[in-house]
Amino acid sequence: MPVRAIIRYPDPRLKAVAAPVSVFDAGLSNLAEDLADTMRAAPGIGITAPHIGVGLRVVVLALSPEFGVRTYVNPRILWASEETGRHDEGSVSMPGVVDEVERPARIRLAFQDLDGVEREEEADGLLAVCHQHEIDQLDGIFWLQRLSRLKRERAVKRFEKLQRG
Repeated sequence: MPVRAIIRYPDPRLKAVAAPVSVFDAGLSNLAEDLADTMRAAPGIGITAPHIGVGLRVVVLALSPEFGVRTYVNPRILWASEETGRHDEGSVSMPGVVDEVERPARIRLAFQDLDGVEREEEADGLLAVCHQHEIDQLDGIFWLQRLSRLKRERAVKRFEKLQRG
């Protein structure tokens, strides 16, 4: 499948709320394959359909070779722990910039697979961080919004400097 162009920060489409997927067909499977290929080429460990300009609630994650490539359709967080953790985050839409974000350490997630079957899974560590990060993106919340104003401004300046070369 083709590698698609990734929308770059500060494109306003990154602030749009993605629509739920209601049709589970070959088009959805092709979108998931395109997302996986695009994510690998970026390179990244997670990507959403909005990152390539498709306003649907689809997430693809590939944290390690053992984890494989997993697709989550219409994901939503059912529960989050009070305990938090800090982890470096970034985005395929803002390559070269990372900063530490604090999030719940564990979550329970509901989602559909590519056939529309409802599923649930629990996650902690990097997987919990990735789910929360990508669901934020589906909700129009770019990861920078999770930083303090000062950290956000510094991250934007670093990205602008990288873009200038």
